[in-house]
Amino acid sequence: MLENKKTIFIVGASGYVGTMLMEQFSQREDVKEVIGIDKEPIPDLLENNPKVFWVDGNTSDKKWQEIVAKRNPDVVIHTAWQIREMYGNQETQWKWNVEGSNDVFDFSFNTPSVKKLIYFSTVSSYGASSKNTFEDIFTEDSPFIEDEYLYGVEKKVVEQNLKRKYNEARARGNDTQVFIVRPAAISGPRGRFMRIRFGLQSALSGQLKEGFIHKTISFLVSRVPVTPGWVRQFIHEDDVVDIVKMFSFDDLKASYEIFNISPPGEAVYGEDMAKAVNKKPLHIKPWMVRLAFFWFWHLTRGRVPTAKGGWKFYSYPILVDGSKLTKQYGFKYNYDSKTAFTTREGRYSKYIEEGQ
Repeated sequence: MLENKKTIFIVGASGYVGTMLMEQFSQREDVKEVIGIDKEPIPDLLENNPKVFWVDGNTSDKKWQEIVAKRNPDVVIHTAWQIREMYGNQETQWKWNVEGSNDVFDFSFNTPSVKKLIYFSTVSSYGASSKNTFEDIFTEDSPFIEDEYLYGVEKKVVEQNLKRKYNEARARGNDTQVFIVRPAAISGPRGRFMRIRFGLQSALSGQLKEGFIHKTISFLVSRVPVTPGWVRQFIHEDDVVDIVKMFSFDDLKASYEIFNISPPGEAVYGEDMAKAVNKKPLHIKPWMVRLAFFWFWHLTRGRVPTAKGGWKFYSYPILVDGSKLTKQYGFKYNYDSKTAFTTREGRYSKYIEEGQ
């Protein structure tokens, strides 16, 4: 019997990353329990798992803190986020994302059992600007300049809040370790085949087949629209889990650390994306993307996720350096960016149906 088994609390446990962490961490012998909270129902992947304790709720509803605190979590992992902007309902989104995150941070710094807090931020907050070039590589010290795309703006504000709350907690004598990850686009078998939803890869690969809107989008991307500045970096879902595993279970020297998580090597450019989905590229200008985003956003009332400012991320590059993680802790990525974008290999490859 292992002593001192850990209790892990995962916020956003029904999400893409949260569910993977819940499932894989629950299989570890050194884990006593994984607590999950989400406003969405418990995923099928986690049902009947004896190590899972599930809490139905939203982080901003003030009803979960006492329930979770009684279970004495050692590690808090905050993956929850309303990423898709809510059409005409930004106040609710702000409450869920910003105020809800504040509540998670307050809980982490005021619950004696919590020794580590891991927070998922984003590279989007660096800002997709017309001034960005393929030679500009953002590091963890680069400023956040995004001021239009709500996802990037909210993440920027939340990181600022976390730093302030961390400093206040340290002044009180709290020694909770904080790890912030800013991931590139996360991909892999589970993301592409088990969770088909509206997104870049599902649209380009023709997986959107339900309803008039999806069929219209699929028709419009029968060739892949490519702007001169469009580029993406991808990180494999297995690497994401392994990074969080290292932060959660290894004895690391850290107080407040920030990491871009993106593998070394060449990024995925527009021509690469077209080739990956067996389509020809269609070269277009950024103003065309901006116009299309505007009309789809309002005509579909946000059902097509083309919110204000989102067009810039399909027009201008954000390339980040993810080497700090390797230099500081020796972490080695298993998949480069292009492989992460296309491979069917990984821990969830068994769920890919024949013929897909």
